[in-house]
Amino acid sequence: MLRTHTCGELTKNAIGKTVTLAGWVNARRDHGGLIFIDIRDRYGITQCTFDPQKNDAAWKIAETARDEYVLQITGKITARPSEMVNKNLATGEIELVAESITILTKSKTPPFDLHKGDETNENLRLKYRFLDLRRPELQKMLATRDEMMTRIREYMHRHNFIEVQTPILANSSPEGARDWLVPSRLYPGKFYALPQAPQQFKQLLMVAGIDRYFQIAPCFRDEDPRMDRHYGEFYQLDMEMSFVDQEDVFAIMEPLMIELTETFSKKNVVAKPFPRIPWRQAMECYGSDKPDLRFDFPITPITVVVKNSGFRVFDKARDAGGVVHALKIEGARFSRADIDTLTELAKSKGASGLAYIIMEDAPKSPILKFLSQEMITGILTAVGGCKNGDIVFFGAGEWEMVCKSLGAVRDECGRRLGLKDPLKAAWCWITDFPMYQPSELEPGKIDFAHNPFSMPQGGLETLKTKPPIEILAHQYDLVCNGFEITSGAIRNHNPETMYKAFEIAGYSREEVNTKFGHMIRAFEYGAPPHGGNAPGIDRLLMVLLDATSIRDIYAFPKDGQGRDVMLDAPSEIEEKQLKELHIKITTNN
Repeated sequence: MLRTHTCGELTKNAIGKTVTLAGWVNARRDHGGLIFIDIRDRYGITQCTFDPQKNDAAWKIAETARDEYVLQITGKITARPSEMVNKNLATGEIELVAESITILTKSKTPPFDLHKGDETNENLRLKYRFLDLRRPELQKMLATRDEMMTRIREYMHRHNFIEVQTPILANSSPEGARDWLVPSRLYPGKFYALPQAPQQFKQLLMVAGIDRYFQIAPCFRDEDPRMDRHYGEFYQLDMEMSFVDQEDVFAIMEPLMIELTETFSKKNVVAKPFPRIPWRQAMECYGSDKPDLRFDFPITPITVVVKNSGFRVFDKARDAGGVVHALKIEGARFSRADIDTLTELAKSKGASGLAYIIMEDAPKSPILKFLSQEMITGILTAVGGCKNGDIVFFGAGEWEMVCKSLGAVRDECGRRLGLKDPLKAAWCWITDFPMYQPSELEPGKIDFAHNPFSMPQGGLETLKTKPPIEILAHQYDLVCNGFEITSGAIRNHNPETMYKAFEIAGYSREEVNTKFGHMIRAFEYGAPPHGGNAPGIDRLLMVLLDATSIRDIYAFPKDGQGRDVMLDAPSEIEEKQLKELHIKITTNN
């Protein structure tokens, strides 16, 4: 053994013992002859003292040591003088008086100060991620991630779930994002796809009689990165249950989320059980299907209130079949610059502008000249009344655009006013999602709004009789503090219902058989009713730890542009490899 103890375990109980430690030089200090070296491993730091009067040979070697050298040090544990006790370290009451030292490996000067990693350019840290990961806060994050996965596995096993690994090389599937395609060497011109999720496999496991399945599953989607979405790959707790309805899934997931929240964060769960909010209500009240419920500020529909208002923007929206909504922000006292910024935010969501009324002893706004006193009173009454310092914002136009634009304003106001309490975990279920939506690319066409394998509410009869846009799915999302943690559904397990659901979205029976023939065949042999969901482990940990980016949750993340700057990926491939895969690269001049 190159060490008898770790650098974080020795206390005053070890005084008098001779020990050997091994680790990295965290810091070296020369104090008038005495040399102090703080030696570090992932368990902690121990101070080692080198005295030329006691051991000149060891002192001379210590004099050559520099930051990040890897050392082996043997010596006796002694108590630190009382005035030198470091209460910030678990080993702060002792030090190792060195008797011998071996330089195991030397280190070049690191390209950045590891003690100031958060102040360093992210791409430099990612290029030297193997150094960045030496920082205690990142090692703690990895340990926390490991412990959380262990807790998840223990919980799922306690509830009779079986962990099953599903294939990584699969087929392309319309999950809503771009697939990562893998060319086949053995079958020229054909491709595997990396799974966006193990959706089809876990449903087939239900048909197979594995009535409670889970997996810590890697998933792959070619989506642009953002603060809460890592580029290319992520991990989720994929789970599925047979013979269940929506509430059965909730009953499994809620206790787990509460346990993880209370174990791995300092947050208090705001409401138990988690609130259930239908999708349309969430959009209309909070302007989002992932609302942050740590603060109020509900949106109020006032379309009826402003009938024949005389204000052209409101009247035009009503005449076109749209809506007018109001958002009251209490105690805002925003400046003109603040309002301009919020207006630009609303415009980014499709709004033409952002009308408002400020309460300062009396209502003030550029739009008041268009409104009667009775109309102004009606509006203020509809939003619950206003006091000095409050501001009411308005959205007018198509329903979903108005909801989303005011939702973005609501969320930003919550941030500006400091209402996103880091000690709160506001969980909620969003239910009753629409099954279909108008296609954004092909006018007149209908697309699946979310997961195509969800069971429509009312089953086959509803698909035959209701307009597609009015059909709801047995689909749900779990949200915490404004972030979607998981989506799930009760699945469509009936072949005829599945054919009809895809027919509405423009798929012929032949196309369904080609893409999902294995699913149809399986369902023809007795499929149990089943459902599940798949919480994103990375995003959940990001929310619980209040990380600034989901990249902070990975050992080796891609950067904000989807590159691995450490491995220099993506990279060009040799011509020989391309020929083996029957691929030719063409460039546009």
